[in-house]
Amino acid sequence: MASRIEEACLARGMKMTDQRRVIARVLSGADDHPSVDELHRRVSDPKVSLATVYRTVRLLEEANIIERHEFRNGRSRYEMAAEIHHDHLIDVQSGEVIEFRSETIEALQREMAEKLGYRLVDHRLELYGVPLGVPRKTDERR
Repeated sequence: MASRIEEACLARGMKMTDQRRVIARVLSGADDHPSVDELHRRVSDPKVSLATVYRTVRLLEEANIIERHEFRNGRSRYEMAAEIHHDHLIDVQSGEVIEFRSETIEALQREMAEKLGYRLVDHRLELYGVPLGVPRKTDERR
């Protein structure tokens, strides 16, 4: 059975090589936001080079099948392009990425854009935090 990413590729008429199929399946099965290095590690197929993973990820991103995120750590991380917009909360200690959706935040962003004389066409919200109860460090960014 084809993964969601494979189906999206086929719907766009993209050629699916064995290597692309493996990468698509691993990325479709990810419940996190893996980097290219992490994807390559998970593929664990000697026929799939790191360069092939990079090329495939770039191709999928250009086709708007996956989205790239930069969560402060300098490494791009990827997820399937969302059908419904969502935002991210990043645990700065563990690196865990938590997806969430808030109609209140969405409405506030539209309201602020209109107040400033704009119609909102796109946005991205990333929150960075530590779990409640973790002592505050003086060097944390604000």
